[in-house]
Amino acid sequence: MKSDRLLAFLLLLQTHGQLSATDLAERLEVSVRTVFRDMEALSAAGVPVYAERGRNGGIALVPGYRTDVTGLTADEARALFVLLTDRTHADLGLGQAIGSALRKVMAALPEAHRGAADLVSRRILVDPVRWRTGPAPAVDLGDMQAAVFDDRRLRLRYRRGENGEVRTYTLDPYGLVDKAGIWYLVADHRGAPRMFRADRVIFAQVAEEPVRRRKGVELADVWDELRRQIDEAPADVGVVVRVRRGILGWFLRLHQADLAGPPPEAGAAGGDGNSPEGDDEGWAVLELRFRALGAARPLLAFGTDVEVVSPPELREELARVATDIASLYRAE
Repeated sequence: MKSDRLLAFLLLLQTHGQLSATDLAERLEVSVRTVFRDMEALSAAGVPVYAERGRNGGIALVPGYRTDVTGLTADEARALFVLLTDRTHADLGLGQAIGSALRKVMAALPEAHRGAADLVSRRILVDPVRWRTGPAPAVDLGDMQAAVFDDRRLRLRYRRGENGEVRTYTLDPYGLVDKAGIWYLVADHRGAPRMFRADRVIFAQVAEEPVRRRKGVELADVWDELRRQIDEAPADVGVVVRVRRGILGWFLRLHQADLAGPPPEAGAAGGDGNSPEGDDEGWAVLELRFRALGAARPLLAFGTDVEVVSPPELREELARVATDIASLYRAE
């Protein structure tokens, strides 16, 4: 007899009052016989549950008995249904368990909270697998979130990551995805699926027109399609770098997804991070893959602790950017 089923049994009675044994069996996905066994177990544990016979009978709690389990605010109920991606649950062997658990919690929620909880589960995803490098920036999701939950179109001014070009879009949003701390708006643009990094949004405005999503398509479907496009795209630029061993652990945390081979051990022999620049024992050599030269620019954030060895064109690109930055901050 599972404790989670007994808890769901109790929550259902607390939320709905009297329920028939057949109704409880359907909601809990068990037999009627199991329902009565569970009722006996709850009674033995001190829960004042009883059964009434007859056409209008059923199973109920003694009037006035309450637990604090479903004393949830609307925000707390919505928070329970901000879901990790199915892939995450599958990796943990919990793919079926999460769906079953949420169905039971949903059944036990007060009626007023169910619509909001269901909507959140369809409009917000959390994908914890790191994609891009660098820390997660702070963003304002206000108008994007409003468009998602109010089912409105969204007008966006957006700075593209490839070349910094600013463009204006009218979008049909499906929802928001937190990808390892980076927020993305997932939407259709002219009927085609797109993703937009929230920290590159310059201006967002909720439109009056209702959203025009493709029929039968949900956020999880669109995100899976877009994610696979990026995960399966070939990385064309090979880059060799030297990294000071003193920061190797930090570097690997940020660039794990860019490694072209197995990572070296951060604590391997040959360096305490204080070796002179020409002493290779104080450095680790790594091979990385990027989709374009511009995607390797974040390497500049490590300053002199990371040196690009090859290709020469990337060294030239980073040198040019560094010169531009130095000129910007040079004293007059």
